[in-house]
Amino acid sequence: MFEPKATVLTKTSLATTLAPADQLWSTRRDKAVRLRMEGSGPGSETPITIHQLFLETVEKCEDHPALISKENGQVVTLTWRQYYEQCRAAAKSFLKLGLKRYHGVGILGFNSPEWFIADIGCILAGGLGAGIYTTNSPEACQYVAANCEANVLVVENQKQLQKILQVRSFNPDQLPHLKAIVQYKGELQQKAPNLYTWAEFMRLGEDVPNEQLDAVISSLRANECCTLIYTSGTTGTPKGVMLSHDNMTWTATTAAKLVSKSGDEEVLVSYLPLSHVAAQMIDIWVCMSLGGTTYFADPDALKGTLANTLKEARPTFFMGVPRVWEKMQEKMKAMGAKASPMRKRVADWAKSIGLQYNYSNLVPWGFMLANNLVFKKVRAALGLDRCKLCFTGAAPITKDTLEYFMSLNIPVMELYGMSESSGPHTVSIDEYRITSCGKVMPGCKTKLENPDADGNGEICFWGRHVFMGYLNMPDKTTEALDEDGWLHSGDLGRHDENDFLYITGRIKELIITAGGENIPPVPIEDALKAEVPFLSNTMLLGDKLKFLSMLLTLKCVVDDNGDPTDELTAEALEFCRQNGIAATKVSEIVANKEPAVYKAIQEGIERVNARSTSNAQKVQKWVILERDFSITGGELGPTMKLRRPIVVKMYQDRIDEIYAAAAAKQ
Repeated sequence: MFEPKATVLTKTSLATTLAPADQLWSTRRDKAVRLRMEGSGPGSETPITIHQLFLETVEKCEDHPALISKENGQVVTLTWRQYYEQCRAAAKSFLKLGLKRYHGVGILGFNSPEWFIADIGCILAGGLGAGIYTTNSPEACQYVAANCEANVLVVENQKQLQKILQVRSFNPDQLPHLKAIVQYKGELQQKAPNLYTWAEFMRLGEDVPNEQLDAVISSLRANECCTLIYTSGTTGTPKGVMLSHDNMTWTATTAAKLVSKSGDEEVLVSYLPLSHVAAQMIDIWVCMSLGGTTYFADPDALKGTLANTLKEARPTFFMGVPRVWEKMQEKMKAMGAKASPMRKRVADWAKSIGLQYNYSNLVPWGFMLANNLVFKKVRAALGLDRCKLCFTGAAPITKDTLEYFMSLNIPVMELYGMSESSGPHTVSIDEYRITSCGKVMPGCKTKLENPDADGNGEICFWGRHVFMGYLNMPDKTTEALDEDGWLHSGDLGRHDENDFLYITGRIKELIITAGGENIPPVPIEDALKAEVPFLSNTMLLGDKLKFLSMLLTLKCVVDDNGDPTDELTAEALEFCRQNGIAATKVSEIVANKEPAVYKAIQEGIERVNARSTSNAQKVQKWVILERDFSITGGELGPTMKLRRPIVVKMYQDRIDEIYAAAAAKQ
């Protein structure tokens, strides 16, 4: 690995110099904003840049491991000092390539030390880091690169490089600002002008004087943009969320104080897409604030190898999107189904103790025995034996999954926030209420706008974590930020008497029936999944329509690319076996309209309907789709969030059939 020359560390002076600004928002890349500073308390800390945060950590943790990855099966460790030097070397190379101030560096690839180094190097050189989802099409990559006026694109491998070359060969004018492409894994399969390997790129800036880079670094201001997070575009064109140095450093240090009070050495595993705010905030910035160690998972982490990395790294805190926790639950249930009757009885007894303990916070009789016999072993098998905090966020999680992990004494804490709040807004840490997203972060405020009779209103945010604006989108920015600077989330929520926040729906997702009734879909969808465990995805329909119906998918095995296959999962097969069904494939169940499966779903829907508050909230029709939803299929976003408008478009014919058949009967 390239070893840059060491620089002399100068003690970090916390510069309070901010760029002049009179507005709380901006849509221009080169325009600073006024910070939402508080007079005292957690919102009043001195604003610092990314470089100042990094340097503070290097001074404290110089020789401590920062990044641990594998190259050709060999473990490679970078200390905090080496990491810092590599970021400086990358910054010099970006300057050499002609990276202009406030121009983008697009990064397209799976999590790796190179991803982190490219991102931070670009920021130190005065550019804007812009992650691009690896699942993006060539057109979607082109949109981000053009929107951020990327001077350089950093791609992982030939597969991702091909997307960019395809865009360029099709129309060279589509990327007018692009000066160079860097590939950080594998050998280059073709030579092209201004195309570099990672090793070549890191050497490019060797002759750039330290003074030149230091001049750029000292010109950085905490209230200016340093990063762009592109929304995944579930409801239209992706928006470039402009985040300032202060957004990143203040949020990271505030979150770090919450997750690590003891000053222990913290370890985490990086595997969620870094183009998403949650992974970037935790893996890069919170870890930097803690001086912790990041282990990198393999690119096929979500296809099963994550378990191996967790066992090697034994993280001290771990974040999983709901689908990750659901997959773990499915796997563990499948293993449990094969256990002997005696083991099953012990496990069931221990789970009842675990649930009791996590609901009451009182230690029940038998807890120590259950802990020794079951809980400790499960944690060790998952690689979570050192894990103090397990988190979930980015999409709704079912109560069933939360209770499953509570029963194993692995409480999964919900976080809530958005790209526009630099990640977290509410967190569950010291106190926990199932299905709540916790309490607002110190130094931030929540307001519920236009609450109804039950206290449900639109959740609005205030704090140093609130974004600057959407790049070049003044209209969208003024939709999200009101005149007083509050960020409107588009989510509906309510507080309980102890100020715990509960998300009750999404304004854009609200189904408004032809009869004018407002219905949040997620509670009904989750209730059916809890009643019928072999269902994978459930999607409620009924907007501007006469009644509610549902699209359903069955749990199936996923192939190496993360695509759904036709094979049923162990859990679904177990149901079939118990009901004398010979089918092993989704297509067989659908083709034969397998009576026991269809009956179980109908009975589950009837139980859900029995609990509904009005006739308008009852599900009247449903259909099982031949294929489960997936990221590559387009039905799910990069964090497995349901892309409702896209699903409606994809299955419009099936939806029309449901409602036409019902109309014909009337």
